[in-house]
Amino acid sequence: MAHIIVVGSGFGGLAAAIRLAARGHEVDLYEKRDKLGGRAYTYTIDGFTFDGGPTVITAPFLFDDLFAAAGRKREDYVEFIPLNPYYRIFNHEGRSFDYNGDEAFILDQIRRWNPENPADVEGYRRFMASTKDIFETGFGLIDKPFLHFGDMIKVAPDLIRLQSYLSVYQYASQYIQDEFLRRCFSFHPLLIGGNPMDAPSLYALIHYLERKWGIHYVRGGTGALVEAMGRLFTEIGGRIHLNAEIEEILVDERRRDRVTGIRLGDGMVVKADHVVSNADVGFTYRNMIPEQYRRKNTNSRINSLKYSMSLFVIYFGTKRRYLDAGLAHHNIILSERYRGLLNDMFRRKVVTDDFSLYLHMPTITDESLAPPGHETFYVLSPVPHLGSGTDWRTFAKPYRDRIMGFLEDNYLPDLQANIVAEHHIDPLHFQTTLNSHLGAAFSVQPILLQSAWFRPHNRSEDFENLYFVGAGTHPGAGLPGVLSSAIIAENLIGGGSPRLAASAAVPSFEASLS
Repeated sequence: MAHIIVVGSGFGGLAAAIRLAARGHEVDLYEKRDKLGGRAYTYTIDGFTFDGGPTVITAPFLFDDLFAAAGRKREDYVEFIPLNPYYRIFNHEGRSFDYNGDEAFILDQIRRWNPENPADVEGYRRFMASTKDIFETGFGLIDKPFLHFGDMIKVAPDLIRLQSYLSVYQYASQYIQDEFLRRCFSFHPLLIGGNPMDAPSLYALIHYLERKWGIHYVRGGTGALVEAMGRLFTEIGGRIHLNAEIEEILVDERRRDRVTGIRLGDGMVVKADHVVSNADVGFTYRNMIPEQYRRKNTNSRINSLKYSMSLFVIYFGTKRRYLDAGLAHHNIILSERYRGLLNDMFRRKVVTDDFSLYLHMPTITDESLAPPGHETFYVLSPVPHLGSGTDWRTFAKPYRDRIMGFLEDNYLPDLQANIVAEHHIDPLHFQTTLNSHLGAAFSVQPILLQSAWFRPHNRSEDFENLYFVGAGTHPGAGLPGVLSSAIIAENLIGGGSPRLAASAAVPSFEASLS
């Protein structure tokens, strides 16, 4: 059995640590913060529980499979609650559109939205039929490592057939005529750090994935899932080290193509046979491994990659309920501008006066996240990463005021008079606390030439025993992608004896596609 160090305790790091420990390896997980979670860190303020994110649980079978790999049942640790609707999407005038997994319901919503143009009803039917093909091809590749360019050549005909040269927005627009509905069926790349205007149509599979398995909420919040995974890891022999900042990943001076362990901030050296990094890929290479050892992943190569946008997130609790505000668990509020706002964010990298928002209202489903009679929210605004030059030390407060004023004027009456708990994070938080290069919230941006083989590899090209899991490597951000990166790392490292599944009812990865 090998000794393996996992750096970082986001979902990718936790999943990899569990899978490797379940094989019988000796696994130590190191986390720089005071508790597990990475981007899924949980804030508790004055009786309110705020999930840092992510809050959209899709493809729940991947969690079932993870717990089964350790001989356990996920439902014995944490409860998943299916949501309906999946999202409530508002246009700039406050008019809403719901969608869920019921095709008849969605078609009725389309008819209600634009009764003068019945073509979009049939257009949506054809859109969903086409995204099924994209899903079956794309999701079938999600746990394949793509370590060699030949792997990319093999799938190139499918990528061409599926029109991956089109953006998600362009792809949806072939079937949907109404501009707002085009936005409703193309916003999904934003959930993984991509621009709907240039993320390849392959990412339209997210829409079908949601239809196939639904969107779920974790009772107690996403933090309850992180806690359950941490408990599972220790139960099967894993060791967790909190408040443990890693200063350097050590390289074998004789071979230079292997890493030998880590050096902690206090100078302590820990040796290992393999290192799995759930830290940001750019940060890992630039800040944890001296450039003299990196033949391929040089600083200039890391700098040349395109990175996702960042986020400005306000967590707030109110002393009144807002059950009559016409909101759902997941709400998306789209700006009147769409293409222009995305262009400002991803290309011009400027923060504009308008914004699109994601408003999370978990207490509509789970009242335990707030004191009695209170409500828990967070509101998220995508913003450019720190390449914009915005000084968030001075800009955060006026930006916060603008967002909260908008919510009070349009969705949450008397909001600011009712706020009793509040916290915010901005791109500086992603850069300094979460160690994300440029403060990018989702690491490397999902564009065609940064997908699959073109994405930072799950096994380093420079070091044969250094592996990556999480948003910045293949297959990418979002819980299905992050959990799949852990499967890839487990298979690449190998060894040990995988435990028997807890239940024959848990499907295999491939079987779940059918």
